[in-house]
Amino acid sequence: MELTLTETVARVEAATKTYGTGAGRVNALDGVTLGIPAGRFTAVMGPSGSGKSTLMHVMAGLDSVSGGRVFLGDTEITHMGDAELTLLRRRRIGFVFQSFNLVPTLDVRGNILLPFELDGRRPTREQSEWIDHLVDTLGLGGRLTHRPHELSGGQQQRAAIVRALATRPDLVFADEPTGNLDSRTGREVLGVLQEAARTFGQSIAMVTHDPVAASYADHIVFLADGRVAAERAQSPAEEISSFMLGMEAHA
Repeated sequence: MELTLTETVARVEAATKTYGTGAGRVNALDGVTLGIPAGRFTAVMGPSGSGKSTLMHVMAGLDSVSGGRVFLGDTEITHMGDAELTLLRRRRIGFVFQSFNLVPTLDVRGNILLPFELDGRRPTREQSEWIDHLVDTLGLGGRLTHRPHELSGGQQQRAAIVRALATRPDLVFADEPTGNLDSRTGREVLGVLQEAARTFGQSIAMVTHDPVAASYADHIVFLADGRVAAERAQSPAEEISSFMLGMEAHA
């Protein structure tokens, strides 16, 4: 699947990431060139040790590459310092984690508004309307004054999604976002991410090992041994699972 640079919200070019030296050297990324399509929902798949989490971390500026280049939009972040990267992540990237990462001492409203607080600003009227829409869509209207421990796992994850989408970031990274959820709640969360891309043009990159989760994505990237093994358009879970089994059989 060829992607022109104008169609990508983030990309890596010949990215390598190595850990350790000598006999203990690990090539977590081995010359990866990949673009995340703008306005679409991308799933990054692969078995444990394939490099999928490392890829997300370097594209989000949470880790540095050993070689190659990393871009967010037209901004090269390869050699950015920590202060620059912190500001870039705060203003241009959203995160949804498997463990929710909500602040336990803040209520839902406080968690949702945290990115604005950290940036020393308040939401604009347009952003406030967007947040209200997300809260209403995700059924959190009656939970805004509740703290995380008073919510179900699904409600916590939905709050984390609203927080990630609140600032209308260039790109949202979701790292195994349904890993701690039951199947029904997981489907709801995946449906919200899918809707965010299809209806509102939000760019989303989700790391997952779950074929069912990946079946919600518009674009699927398969990694193996730190390399891109294949890219596919949206596919049923059964086809994704068969493809993964085939990859492992040829490994």
